[in-house]
Order: sequence, then C-alpha cells, then structure tokens
Amino acid sequence: MKTTQNAAAAFMLSAALSLALPGAAQAQAYPVKPVRYIIPFAPAGTGDVCGRFHAQKLQERLGQPVVIENRAGANQAIGIEAAAKAPGDGYTILQAALSGVVINTVFANIAGQKLPYDVQKDLVPISMVCTSPLYLGVHVSVGAKNVKELIAIARAKPGKLTYSSNGVGGLQHLAVALFAQRMNLDLVHVPYKSGAQSTTDVVSGVIDMLFGGSLLLPQAKAGKVNIVAVGNLKRAGATPEVPTMDEQGVTGFDVMSWFALMAPTGTPRPIIDRLHRETEAILRPGAGREGVANNDVELVSSTPAELAERIRGDFQVWNKTIRETGIRLE
Repeated sequence: MKTTQNAAAAFMLSAALSLALPGAAQAQAYPVKPVRYIIPFAPAGTGDVCGRFHAQKLQERLGQPVVIENRAGANQAIGIEAAAKAPGDGYTILQAALSGVVINTVFANIAGQKLPYDVQKDLVPISMVCTSPLYLGVHVSVGAKNVKELIAIARAKPGKLTYSSNGVGGLQHLAVALFAQRMNLDLVHVPYKSGAQSTTDVVSGVIDMLFGGSLLLPQAKAGKVNIVAVGNLKRAGATPEVPTMDEQGVTGFDVMSWFALMAPTGTPRPIIDRLHRETEAILRPGAGREGVANNDVELVSSTPAELAERIRGDFQVWNKTIRETGIRLE
C-alpha cells in the first residue's frame, strides 16, 4: 500500500512540474523538426556569410536541419516581417542587422511610415553573432594621419572636404555624419551606389575620405590612404594597431555593422536560453572560423540582455543623429 501511495505521489509531482514548466519541457525536446533561419539579405554579402556560418554550426549542435531562407527586399522589411509574424515556438529565427532593425525603423518613424511590425515588441534578442568594423580612411593628399589632424584640417577648410558613402542613409553615410555632428565639422557628402565605388574614388583621390570596410586595408598598405581610426568602441581584432575614434577624442563613438540572432516574441525562455548557449559555444574564442572567408566578419556572441541594451543604445544614437542632421532617404 505504501509503495502504491509513493508511486501515486511521484506521479502527481511529475504532473505538477510538467504543468508548471511547459516551456522547460518544450525546450528539453527542442528541436524536433527543422528550424527556419531567415536572412533578410540576398546571398553573398557580409550578412549572408555571417548567417550561413552560424546556421551551419547551429545545425550541427541542434541535431536538426537549420534551413536558410533569404528574404531580401524593402530594406530588409520583408524578411523581418516574416520573422516577426511567425509563431513564437523556436522554429523561426532571424538574423537581425543594425541597418534593418534599427536604422530603417528610425527613418520610417521620422517619415511617419507605419511598418508592418514593431521591432521592439515583435522580436526578442538572443545573441550577437558577428560584427563588421568600419575604418575611417583618408586620402594621403589630405595630409591627416590621425583624427586630431583631420579635425584641424576640416575646421580650417569648412565645406571643402568631401566624403563618400554607399548611399544616403546607409551606415557609411551616417558614421561620418555623426562624426561631423560631434566635432562640429562642415563636410560634403557624395553618395555612390555601392561601397566598392565609394572606396575607389577615395583611393584615387577624387573624394577625401570615407568610413569603409576592409577594402581600405590593402590600399593603406599601398600608401594610397591613411587609416586614421576604427569606428568600434574597442579596437578591431583584425587591426589591433588601428586606434579607435574614442581613443582620439571623439568620446563614446561606437559605430559598426552588427548581425544578431532574434526570435518572434512569445518564444519560450528555455528555448531562447538554449539557442543562446549554442551560439555562445559556436562563437567562443578558438572555436574555429571554417567557412568565414570574409575579412569584414568578426565573430562575437553576447547575452540576450547585452544585445537588448545594444539595440536600445543604437536606437537612441541614430534617432537623435538622423533627426538633428535632417538626413532623409531619397
């Protein structure tokens, strides 16, 4: 009789725990089917390289297919909407990017445009996945070898120094606009259709400067441009010799492309934690970079709280900068 009572008590306890912790039970079994990994870019770019590396490694650790779905278009809004409106069950995840999640949302809000989702309500953060540093490159003819010298030259020639970008409202544009705003500089923006074109004209001396990617590094070695700073708050792992903007007096300047993992709101916390743990293991130092040949990509993880704080901070910075500079998408 006692054995029967003990068995009954154990069953009741197990049932109570199952009812109290449905998310935990779901996470313990997760995943039991393929996971959809939405990348809101066309294939081959920095974001796609980052996402494909992460998806492949995640598949190995989860033991289920992680199926990449490139949903490009509408400044990433198509892919973001697909993720934001998906069930919050852990079987749809999104490779979110600064440009789509934050910057495009800020531009839409300022223009009074209603997006079909609310990033801050419809998506939850899981982990940073990778970053891509921006370098401030200046043509050698300008004569500036560091940020202090560049500021002095720009102030002596208001409205004369030019900077290129890969388009109005892109991060290359906004990075210099933020620098000019912080340091009270009068610089002339010359937008191009691609980062390669904007870099080429700085290398040739047609344009004076730009915030660009790793395409600038071999040109610096060839003596055609001076890399005066990196936009990150910390020095980039690929170029530890390049000082930051913050180190050179532009306090708190922290501009880089980032790509992160997010999921639809409602995804059970145990599943969020599982995806975070797996991502952290994939991206830990020394874990390997097989499949990441793109020099613009730096692998880095974060906690969900750290990613949430990064997103909040970037919303504040770019909302203020875009409103005060009057930049509008063409």
